[in-house]
Amino acid sequence: MAEEAPKIAPEVVVPPEEEVVVTDVPQAEKTAMEKEPPRVPENDEPVKPVPAEEPEISKPTNDDEKMDQSVSFKEESTRVADLPDPEKKALQELKQLIQEALNNYEFTTQSPPPASPPKEEEKPAALAEEEEEEEEEEEKKPAEEPPVTADVPSQPHEEPTNPETVTVVETKDETEKDTSQEHPTQPPATEEAAVVTEVIEEEKIAATAVVDDDGAKTVEAIEETIVAVSSSVPSDQPPPVKEPEEAAPPSEAESKDAEVEVTAPPPPPEEVSLWGIPLLADERSDVILLKFLRARDFKVKDAFTMIKNTVRWRKEFGIDDLLEQDLGNDLEKVVFMNGFDKEGHPVCYNVYGEFQNKELYQKTFSDEEKRQKFLRWRIQFLERSIRKLDFSPGGISTIVQVNDLKNSPGPGKWELRQATKQALQLLQDNYPEFVAKQVFINVPWWYLAVNRMISPFLTQRTRSKFVFAGPSKSAETLFRYIAGEQVPVKYGGLSKDGEFGTADAVTEITVKPATKQTVEFPVTETCLLTWEVRVVGWDVSYGAEFVPSAEDGYTVIIHKAKKVATTGEPVVCNSFKIGEPGKVVLTIDNPSSKKKKLLYRLKTKPCSD
Repeated sequence: MAEEAPKIAPEVVVPPEEEVVVTDVPQAEKTAMEKEPPRVPENDEPVKPVPAEEPEISKPTNDDEKMDQSVSFKEESTRVADLPDPEKKALQELKQLIQEALNNYEFTTQSPPPASPPKEEEKPAALAEEEEEEEEEEEKKPAEEPPVTADVPSQPHEEPTNPETVTVVETKDETEKDTSQEHPTQPPATEEAAVVTEVIEEEKIAATAVVDDDGAKTVEAIEETIVAVSSSVPSDQPPPVKEPEEAAPPSEAESKDAEVEVTAPPPPPEEVSLWGIPLLADERSDVILLKFLRARDFKVKDAFTMIKNTVRWRKEFGIDDLLEQDLGNDLEKVVFMNGFDKEGHPVCYNVYGEFQNKELYQKTFSDEEKRQKFLRWRIQFLERSIRKLDFSPGGISTIVQVNDLKNSPGPGKWELRQATKQALQLLQDNYPEFVAKQVFINVPWWYLAVNRMISPFLTQRTRSKFVFAGPSKSAETLFRYIAGEQVPVKYGGLSKDGEFGTADAVTEITVKPATKQTVEFPVTETCLLTWEVRVVGWDVSYGAEFVPSAEDGYTVIIHKAKKVATTGEPVVCNSFKIGEPGKVVLTIDNPSSKKKKLLYRLKTKPCSD
């Protein structure tokens, strides 16, 4: 039980920590309330951990005194100019590591994309023309370069049976050799043969058509024709056909294109965002980086590793898609946002007593699939809340968590412990420094006992973020951090739907034991006066009347004085139409031995009658 109890609240972003504000033992209550300041002192003086052998809960008098002396967490500045030099240096080093990681695509574990080669349709014009010429030459090659030449026999007495049989395949080297022997002063026969190709083909056809008894004469006639034509070709004429194996030298345009490919600019850095803000984009990015640095005590490498792991987890978990999903509203009474604290932080309420509903509990935690859906819903809710924060330097970029443990299922519920454990791990690893304060209200005795056991092992910074209050001190504790108009009615405030809103400020008054407290609303003109009033815990008498300023006027009873029970209406709303100068007087009679918290607010509307 000692290990699991602190993990009851899935919303806890930071490990359980901070001061125990008050317990609910009646003997210590009066002392604590009298000594307790209206707000927690904001200072950074270190406080020694509470020793493990401190008094038991059954003897809380000394404990309450120590709790009141606890140091409250003071949120650090998010402006870089306000940071000490070592922290500024750590921030710069972290930004350099991130820039290198973005250039190397380390956040997605991918290598940078290579420079894109020229597309097929975008080839240089010179290269395209050359390819077309080569294709045309390949088509013309069989007609321009003769594969065979006439080999004229030196013995005229041999008679071939057919003129076609005198043509035999002759290699290039043999042709050059024979030609050089017969005409040593002429260019090689290879060049001449290419020129007279067409003549050879025509004579070959003519020789085939000639049918003569003397085959040798026909062959001699062909030989004479070839020699005559070959000798008429100029010796300095260049060969019209290029050797197929010889590659054409690259043109100037091709050389420039090759240089452009080599010197192409590197691919752009990787784009990575956290909560809608790109890393290293502007001053807002510095605010996010400072969260990771503070979570790792400004150890740059540890903070960098945490950022990389967070980026990868968000991609694997599908955060961007999760934001757009509809996961239902079954848990809207379990976790909800309501108002702001006195410093402007949005307040998130986690009401675990709702899981006493067996149907809701089974629907949420009965199997692993349902627990995973709850986890995704909780992360989705947190992500949407974070997107509304102000990450500009000096802005509000943290949340106040209020955890209501009244009627909580407790550590005996294995399924709830499993879901809580998973949620805590994800929140601690991937959402650093997003909680300004954790306020636990309606805390049962066993939770306080567990916290007392683990408190010595927590850092002062961690402990300073946590506040614990038992059932009788929950409302008072909330009012220390949250104004009455921002606190929901169920927790002692006046925040509800109706004529008044959060913009209508609430006045708080402490009614001492066995005393009568009066509140006056002076009125000088005709109007309709409306007011709301409540006493936390009630169990007092309440009355209201109008007293005119004129001496001969009559007092009007608006609300007859009577006792309002604890279980009665939490908020009393009255209105009175005033036609003459005077005042409305509220009377609170507290006969009990406990001090009471009175809250009220009013507004007037012009009235023509």
